[in-house]
Amino acid sequence: MSAHRTSRPTRIAVTGASGLVGTALCLQLASSGREVVRLVRRQATNRNEVPWDPARGTLDTEGLAGVAAVVHLAGENLSGGRWTSARKRRIRDSRIAGTHLLATALANQNVPPRALICASAIGFYGDRGDDILTETSPKGEGFLADLVADWEAAADPARQAGIRVVSLRTGMVLSPFGGALKLMLPLFRLGLGGPLGSGRHWMSWISLDDMVGVLLAAIEHDAWRGPVNAVTNSPVRNWEFAEVLAGVLRRPAVLRVPAFVLHVLLGDLAREAVLASTRVLPAQLEAWGHALEDHDLGQTLRRLVE
Repeated sequence: MSAHRTSRPTRIAVTGASGLVGTALCLQLASSGREVVRLVRRQATNRNEVPWDPARGTLDTEGLAGVAAVVHLAGENLSGGRWTSARKRRIRDSRIAGTHLLATALANQNVPPRALICASAIGFYGDRGDDILTETSPKGEGFLADLVADWEAAADPARQAGIRVVSLRTGMVLSPFGGALKLMLPLFRLGLGGPLGSGRHWMSWISLDDMVGVLLAAIEHDAWRGPVNAVTNSPVRNWEFAEVLAGVLRRPAVLRVPAFVLHVLLGDLAREAVLASTRVLPAQLEAWGHALEDHDLGQTLRRLVE
C-alpha cells in the first residue's frame, strides 16, 4: 500500500461495537493483539467499557484516556422501518448529536487520539441514475443526502483540534449474518425473491471482510482523511443482483416487487434508499493503493451463502 503507515495504534475505541460491522471489527482488532475499548449505553462492567449516552449528551471521557484511535459506527438504523417524521428526527439526532458529542469530547482530551474514523453513507450522493460517482461528486438531494452531509460535518470539532478524520461512505455491506443480505436470503431461498421496482437502479456494495479491512487501514494510515467511498469497483443494477443471488441459491428470481408497493410500505425510505440509484466507485481507495478482495458479486455471494 502506498499510503504512509505510522506505528500501529494499540488501544482502539469503538462505538456501535455490538452491530454487524462493529462485532467483526472488534474481533479482528482483538485477534491482532490490540486493546479494544467499547463505548456502551449502560453502566460499564470492566475497564475496557466506557459509558455514554448520546441522547443525553453524556460521555465518560476519562475512560478514553490513552486511546490512539476511535472508530464511530453507532447510530439509528437507517433501514429499520418507514421514515415517519418521528423516525427521521431519531435518525438525525442519533447520528449528528452522537458524532458531535464524541468529536467534541476527543478534541478536549489532554492527549487527543490521532484518528477518528466515522461511519457515513453513499446516501450522500442521492438518487443519481447512471451517473458515476466518486468522492469529488457533489451532494445529492433529499433527507438522506442532507443527513449525511450534516453527519460528516458533526465531526468538525475533532478536525479543528488536529485529529485526522475519515468519513467512510459505505454501500451495502454483504454478510449472511446481518444487513440487507440477511433479510433477502429467506425469501430468495424460497424462490420468492426478485428485482425491486424496475430493477434498473444501481447498487454499490462491499463484503463485510473488505469493510473491516478498510476500517483497519483507515486506523493505521496517516494519509487517509476526508470522505472515502467504502464500496467495490463493481456496482450492479438491482435486477442483476437479484439474478446473481438467485442463481447462487439455484432458485428463480421472477417475483418483482412493484415500486408503488414499496412506496406505500416504506414512504421516503423507498425513494431515497431502497430504489435510489447510486453508482459509486472507490476512487480514493484506489488512489491510496488499497485493494479489496471481493470484486465479483457471484463469487462473493457463493462464498457467503453456500
